[in-house]
Amino acid sequence: MSLENPVLLLVAAGCLAGAVIWGRSALRLQRLWRRIRGPGGPSVSVAADLARSAYRKEIHTTLLYVALALSAFIGAIAGRPWLVASTVLVGVPLAITAVYGRRFIKEADLLEERTSLERRAEEVLSQEELAPARWAARLAPEKLPDISGFELGQVYEAGSGFMAGDFYDVYNVGPGRTAAVIGDVSGHGIDPAITAFQVKYLLRVFLRQYRDPAQVLEVLNAQISEQTKAEEFVSLCVVVFDDHVNAIRYASAGHPPAWLWHDGEVRPLRSTGPMLTLDPKGVFSAREVGLDPGDLLLMYTDGLAEARQGQSMFGEERIAGYVRRDPRIDPDVLCKALLSAARDFSDAPLRDDVAILAIRKS
Repeated sequence: MSLENPVLLLVAAGCLAGAVIWGRSALRLQRLWRRIRGPGGPSVSVAADLARSAYRKEIHTTLLYVALALSAFIGAIAGRPWLVASTVLVGVPLAITAVYGRRFIKEADLLEERTSLERRAEEVLSQEELAPARWAARLAPEKLPDISGFELGQVYEAGSGFMAGDFYDVYNVGPGRTAAVIGDVSGHGIDPAITAFQVKYLLRVFLRQYRDPAQVLEVLNAQISEQTKAEEFVSLCVVVFDDHVNAIRYASAGHPPAWLWHDGEVRPLRSTGPMLTLDPKGVFSAREVGLDPGDLLLMYTDGLAEARQGQSMFGEERIAGYVRRDPRIDPDVLCKALLSAARDFSDAPLRDDVAILAIRKS
């Protein structure tokens, strides 16, 4: 094989170099397009369509340079004058590629980096949107554990605040002893939500350590008063079911009254002390009420009673009326009926969070 035109061989080498430059840029755009599109997903966004279009154009340019490199190489060997003249024209785009090739690759890198940053920002925003729901799932779970000897019902609805401070919990604290708690931290946002989380899980520790719910509230109050902000107050109701004496023992820190169906009547379990953090040395008392099979306890946060219609509120007595009307109602049905009634009563969407917990001794 003889070399007829060395100049065309240089042109072929230049075209091959151009193909490498455009090919590298095309590969970056391909990665960008796939990242925007997502794994296995269709290209549905404008950014993905633009990246795909740019990728295809640069693949086209890469293939063109490859074809021209082959043509120049063949011309260098064959030595045909017409092929020589046409191939020399390749020098124009080749010169552009040589001058601007690095810029092309840098622009593709910048576009890929920018899209990656935008994607991370979208993921952060998505996490922020999911955060309230995840907090609520920890503080007021949709499903409570099965507790032998009890029927449970619960419901939670977030109000207009960013994050909730309402919570409830039901769990065994010892042989034949079951605790039910419900509480509300004043305000909205991340700080009240964190306080609610701390209170909920400190209660699990203290209720296993102390038998008297009043003592639990005093210890808890002293503990969280050192940690919370001055404007954060916690209302809380703790009820301990004791199978050994067929009774409940409860203490309430400034919480709306729970309602107990017992001995043919509905009676309130009212507050037995101040809201937590109002006074680090606050004093609480506990009270005991008998409990029979079929008795029903209803607990809720103030968002339910304070649902508004003009100047009127849904109110505690209306809540008690639902228990009084049908004391044998399924606990879960009762919770959902109360939430639905509060929605229907209110002339606007519920502004505050609503948590409702109902427990029947079977």
